[in-house]
Amino acid sequence: MTGDPLGSLLDGPRAHGAFLLRTVLAPPWSVRVEDRAPLTVLLPRRGRAWLVADDGAPLCLEPGDVAVVRGPDPYTVASDAALPPDVVIKPGQHSTTVSGADLCAPWSRDVRTWGTASADGDTMLVGTYDVRGEVGGRLLAALPPRLVVPGDEAPASLVSLLEAEVARDTPGQDVVLDRLLDLVLITVLRAHFTRQAGDAPSWYRAQADPVVGATLRLLHAEPARPWTVAGLATTVGVSRAALARRFTALVGQPPMAYLTGWRLALAAELLREPARTLDAVARRVGYGTAFALSTAFKRAYGVSPQHYRRTRLSRPE
Repeated sequence: MTGDPLGSLLDGPRAHGAFLLRTVLAPPWSVRVEDRAPLTVLLPRRGRAWLVADDGAPLCLEPGDVAVVRGPDPYTVASDAALPPDVVIKPGQHSTTVSGADLCAPWSRDVRTWGTASADGDTMLVGTYDVRGEVGGRLLAALPPRLVVPGDEAPASLVSLLEAEVARDTPGQDVVLDRLLDLVLITVLRAHFTRQAGDAPSWYRAQADPVVGATLRLLHAEPARPWTVAGLATTVGVSRAALARRFTALVGQPPMAYLTGWRLALAAELLREPARTLDAVARRVGYGTAFALSTAFKRAYGVSPQHYRRTRLSRPE
């Protein structure tokens, strides 16, 4: 378990067979995205693109920039912000014309490549995450609907490597692409939170504080430890009252309330693993018994852990 709060959240949406595609389109083009994907990474490689949301001003994407879009609301990506869509991407990454004619097969090109043009068209890499679970949900809640990291702050070497690997078709390639996409996302979100320090989530800003940052790292590194405010205060070298006051002011909630929320989010993730018993989940996140976990879980989520597990495992992957 990482002791870094951002690292802990980024561990939630780890790619596993993520959808990754290289699009090559001859301008003018306009694609309406209605796939309801929770999280999408857009990486323009050649040609300018516009990210157009229904409820916001268009964002210009230059080659080298990286955009992250939080779903499930639809949006449009186009070579010109004023163009009406001529392609629609539906759930399951099924592409059609606006009238509904299939484009998946007709526009399929080389390995993981789709579009209307050869190598000289507008080119973009698209990575889509199926973020599930409470830890991933906590990360999504910390993100704006759309963010763009400019090329001079983006991980250029990682993106170039991802672009080269997309076209390869070798054993284990999906795992390689998943990990590269993860690295790009982590680096981009870290850059975003750093440059938007004033608007970053409170827990992210609090990491810079020597006392509260150290406390957050302890809670994330060892969530199952029987922490108390007094024990945390002793470990970080301040009084109990000072820690409680400082933590609440910077994070927005008291230390024990933060720990409870994090423990239950981790428990929700672990409940997605059918082999884990409720007792094992309880011990892993710091509850002595399954009964104690069930009481806290139902108070937070409104359902029992067993019900939560049944509903999550019955959802199609």
